[in-house]
This record gives sequence, C-alpha cells and structure tokens, in this order.
Amino acid sequence: MMKTWGDGMSIKIYLDNDQFIAGTTLKDFGSPEQNNMALHVCEDPLSIIENRQKLAAALNCGIQDFVCANQTHSANVHQVTVDDKGRGAQSTEDAIVDTDALYTFEPNTLLCTFTADCVPVIFYNEASGLTGVIHSGWQGTVKEIAQKVFHRILEEHKCDPKDIQVLLGPALSQEKFEVDADVYDKFAALGYADDYMYFKEETNKYHIDNQLTVKKQCELEGIPTANITIDRTCTFKSEEGFSYRQDKKTGRHLSFILRKGN
Repeated sequence: MMKTWGDGMSIKIYLDNDQFIAGTTLKDFGSPEQNNMALHVCEDPLSIIENRQKLAAALNCGIQDFVCANQTHSANVHQVTVDDKGRGAQSTEDAIVDTDALYTFEPNTLLCTFTADCVPVIFYNEASGLTGVIHSGWQGTVKEIAQKVFHRILEEHKCDPKDIQVLLGPALSQEKFEVDADVYDKFAALGYADDYMYFKEETNKYHIDNQLTVKKQCELEGIPTANITIDRTCTFKSEEGFSYRQDKKTGRHLSFILRKGN
C-alpha cells in the first residue's frame, strides 16, 4: 500500500501492524534531491539528513534509531545490537563497514538498505522478533548473499524458515537488466537461474530476472513460496524509481523494517 505523508514524502508501506513496519522510500520531486536517502551519493549531506529525519518522523522513530551499512556488493552480514543504533544515520564514517545485510532481534531499531536497481530484501519473523534487510545487486546475488544470510540465521538462532516472511522491493526488471555473456555465465553457474534468463538475438544481450533469482535463493533455504512477496515495480521504468542503469548519477531508495517496542 502507499502512504503519502503530509510533508509530501512518498513511502510505499508493505507492512504496518502492531509488531512491525516495513517499506521503501520513493523518488519524490518535491523533496530535496528527489528524496534521495543515501549519503554516499548526494550533492548535500544535510539534504539527505533532512529526508531521513522526515522519514523518522513519519515512522514515529528517531534518526538515531537508524542503522546503515557501507554497502560494497559483498556477501557479508552483521547482527545489529543496541550498541549499533545510530550507526550510519548521519554520516558514512560510523556506518557498519563492508556489509550488505543487517539483521537484529532488537526492537525500535530501523534497519536500512539502499538501492537503485538492486534487489532490496526485507524479512521478519513474528515468533522470534527477527528483522533484517539485504542488498542484493547482481554481484550479491551471484555470491548468494540471501542464502548465506538465511543459512546463518537458521543455524545460529534456530529459527524455523517456515516462520520467516520475505518482501522483495522494487528493482530493475528483467526487460531492462540486459547483460553480456560474462554476467550470464555467473548466473548460469549457480545451477538454478536458467528459468530467469533469456537471450535476445537482436541486441546480442542476455536478460536476467534478479528478483526471481533471489526468490529462488530464499526458497532453497526452506522459506515457503507463499511467504515471499515481490514488488514488481521496475526502478528503470517507474517515475518513482531511482535507477543507476538509467541515470548513472542517481539517488537511492531506502528500504527499511522496524519492530515496534514499548
């Protein structure tokens, strides 16, 4: 569902109940830097902080409840603790280092991931209070970051995969994600992505569905298909989407989840 707040900020909310709130921010031409949420790609950091403060107010939390990572297209995951709250919220210098996935069991902690074509993965478990986010660009997908994150959580925290719910946010569509043979070969090597790729003879390019590949990775870790929801909005084609492939110099969506606490 969509919620547009009184200050003009647009946010797509996927989940809002007594326990969790989760969603993604959208490009908004009425906001500073079109509602860019990323400090690592901006013209004025103060504008980004202003956008994040508006988001915090809309979500009834504070900017010091945000936790952000310096994303590097890695397969690294970090378990967020109370001591991490506020990291990366107002500066990249204190963000979680070299990490593309965050998860926590702490309440009142807004986990953040930044994308502009890559697949944002939001997940939660009502039984355990688990929340998490993953940044899975094509490089993260061929490194199987989603599988590695869920494997770690299932092993270390004994969560039942049938209790985990997954939301895949807006990303580059298969139509617009065209690649050469080198990237195709990496996906083909996974052994389960063939159904999510096709070759277009006119352009001599391969087209890959990164979202469905990530979905398959979740399923391979035991998460039921019925527990996975996909927002098929294409960041390239949507006016509300930030797309690196389309614009090169572009802002970022912030996909988030927070478990509400007392």
